[in-house]
Amino acid sequence: MMQQYLRIKAEHPDTLVFYRMGDFYELFYDDARKAHRLMDITLTTRGQSGGEPVVMAGVPVHSVESYLARLLKLGESVAVAEQVGDVATAKGPVERKVTRVVTPGTVTDSELLDDRADTLLLAVHRHRGVYGLAWLGLSSGQLGLAECAERELAGWLARLAPAETLVDRDDVEKNAFPALRSSKGTLTPRPAWQFDTGLGHRKLCEQLKVASLAGFNAQDLGTAHAAAAALLAYAEHTQGRALAHVSTLTVQRASELLELPPATHRNLELTETLRGERSPTLLSLLDTCRTGMGSRALRHWLTHPLRDRRAAQMRHAAIEQLLAEGYEPLREALRAVSDVERIVSRIALRQVRPRELSGLRMTLTCLPALRHVAPHGSALLDECHAALSPDPTVADLLVRAIAEEPAVLLRDGGVIATGFDPELDELRAIGQNCDAFLIDLEARERARTGIANLRVQFNRVHGFYIEVTSSGLDKVPADYQRRQTMKNAERFITPELKAFEDKALSAQDRALAREKWLYEQLLEQLQLWLAPLAALGRALATLDALAALAERAATLDWCRPEFVNHPCIEIQAGRHPVVQARLQETGGVEFIPNDCRLDSRTRLLVITGPNMGGKSTFMRQVALIALLAAMGSYVPARACRLGPIDAIHTRIGAADDLANAQSTFMMEMTEAAAIIHGATEQSLVLMDEIGRGTSTFDGLALASAIATQLHDRNKAFTLFATHYFELTEFPRRHERALNFHVSATESGDDIVFLHAIEPGPASRSYGVQVARLAGMPPVLIRQARAALEALEAQSRERDAQVDLFAAPAAAPVRETSPVERAVADLNPDAMSPKEALDALYRLKQLHRDGDA
Repeated sequence: MMQQYLRIKAEHPDTLVFYRMGDFYELFYDDARKAHRLMDITLTTRGQSGGEPVVMAGVPVHSVESYLARLLKLGESVAVAEQVGDVATAKGPVERKVTRVVTPGTVTDSELLDDRADTLLLAVHRHRGVYGLAWLGLSSGQLGLAECAERELAGWLARLAPAETLVDRDDVEKNAFPALRSSKGTLTPRPAWQFDTGLGHRKLCEQLKVASLAGFNAQDLGTAHAAAAALLAYAEHTQGRALAHVSTLTVQRASELLELPPATHRNLELTETLRGERSPTLLSLLDTCRTGMGSRALRHWLTHPLRDRRAAQMRHAAIEQLLAEGYEPLREALRAVSDVERIVSRIALRQVRPRELSGLRMTLTCLPALRHVAPHGSALLDECHAALSPDPTVADLLVRAIAEEPAVLLRDGGVIATGFDPELDELRAIGQNCDAFLIDLEARERARTGIANLRVQFNRVHGFYIEVTSSGLDKVPADYQRRQTMKNAERFITPELKAFEDKALSAQDRALAREKWLYEQLLEQLQLWLAPLAALGRALATLDALAALAERAATLDWCRPEFVNHPCIEIQAGRHPVVQARLQETGGVEFIPNDCRLDSRTRLLVITGPNMGGKSTFMRQVALIALLAAMGSYVPARACRLGPIDAIHTRIGAADDLANAQSTFMMEMTEAAAIIHGATEQSLVLMDEIGRGTSTFDGLALASAIATQLHDRNKAFTLFATHYFELTEFPRRHERALNFHVSATESGDDIVFLHAIEPGPASRSYGVQVARLAGMPPVLIRQARAALEALEAQSRERDAQVDLFAAPAAAPVRETSPVERAVADLNPDAMSPKEALDALYRLKQLHRDGDA
């Protein structure tokens, strides 16, 4: 047995091996020690192998999924070795084989997946400064390719959020992917030879069943093809079969997507809070979907907004139609829908469970009612409506084949419906009619033998038998064969009962074997309908996501944004969606809406005012409104007009990265530099309190220079919040900049934040008042007030202020000396030795004259 285990382990050296032994999966040696360390399961030893004790740790078969889930969250991979041989006929150890390899990026079991988020496997390959990306969602069948520059890689990782990333082992050793250090997914090194461009092109063509990738606009993505080679090989290895459900390819180019760098994902709290929690975020507010498919579609729309407005406009039109015709009947009908996307993937991988097929059957049978309540009239809704009519053959097959309430697992039996297969029905009937036969036999034998207390019974050890007490033994017929002697009775078997026993005991095993064979044949038949079923899943996901956005628009009073071709961001009575919802949840406080206007004449707003006044909230809400519009949602405003936007950049908050030796200020400058290098005239930039991580003068100088760069050279739409009041002079020198402030008022020692954005600079920061609200001791507040008054008086006494926005002074021009002019006139290459000597004497004379 250990030889068999070591052979399997040698094939999976970097993976934990769960080795099936009866009712447990056992781990041995280093695997057992690692599992003990990670999951705190008990270590034991048993016997010896190769002269050393066999270290073991085991997990029960019935609860293995919970252990797998824990290991996957820790980034581990597991090879599951099942018993595939026949225990009854095996000579020596039962044959075992790895039936699946479960890794963080290739998991397909519904118990191990997050219903509302895709689990992606990503491969990254680097070649001559170009990074090729290939990603696969095994549970949804989505396959994608992209290429990007090094500075864009972190943005792609934030957008895709892969559970597992495959990279060239050589590049890992060279630390060639610094952006991957901040990725939360598991990093899996693979051999360099697997990243081959030609192999990737061939595997993609075979997977998609095409002769060329030109139809997908992917023929020129050689570096991405190399990544796809490793990706597809790894996925097929872990599943142990071809990926029949992966039949489409999405090619995404950075120029087609609204750029959302990692800092923007983090600062706007799109899918996670700054603490890493799932709520409250923009996604948690939007996601009221009735199905996991809809939630995943909504997340994709949010993290992959397109610069091209056509997809967003189609979603806006569909939401408008849903609001006009009513979305609640559709949302109610979607409650009965199963996760068709993932069920289809599991059918293709032959891993689908009976109750998932039952759920698919229920979904298919409720489609007529769903089509009846699904509105149409917009292009996107009509497209979804057309996909809600798959071939009725599938539903009919599932109705006939699958029992009304099938068992959870196929090995438990009771999955195939009665009447589907006559042979199975006959085998089941033997077991079901067993009691009737025994009662009949007992009555006949009592009548034949005259033994009144004769009983026909069954137990698992001795099978079927006829029991006769001592008082009736003299009446036992000659054809009774003794099976067991008891204290006060004897047990017998007859030829008739023996024949029935053989038939009855084998019927259950034969019925289960027949049921397994019929189930495999059913899955084979379902392979023919994978494409229409996948289209049905996408249509249901789209309808669910659209209905959720319609519900949000109606419930939260959002409006349809308008797209225009000229540069502008015009928002009337805009609101921060998440903050407004939290205020209502925690006490019904009214959110103060604010306007924002940026266009070709106003490119930068300098926003001043007190802490807690609402500067950051205002800036974020502008970015969130622009993002919601781009993804195809209505927006939290009274009205909204948006011109072209290619990116949303943010520099907000204070944080450090000590593990990578980056201080708070270094992180601040790094993010600001990335914005300066990446922002264009169509970018939206949020700059909050830039320069506060260093001394006052350093910070003020840098803030003024950054503001000037964004205004004069990048010309991006910029919201620039600051506590440096010196920067309120910026609009006087820059015609496309304006001052705004968040209003507050004082009442004695108290401060009231009005949260309204008003024109003009703020008069003060109210920092001491905010400190008092935070609970600082009164004596400390008095000392701070006195120090503040002294500093303000000292500032008023200054005669002049430094001009922060003057152009850098040119270097002073120094007058050259006669010797320098004479040297500059010399041409040594054209001089004879005599001429060179004469020149040297002249220079010496000029030098003497200069000293005189």
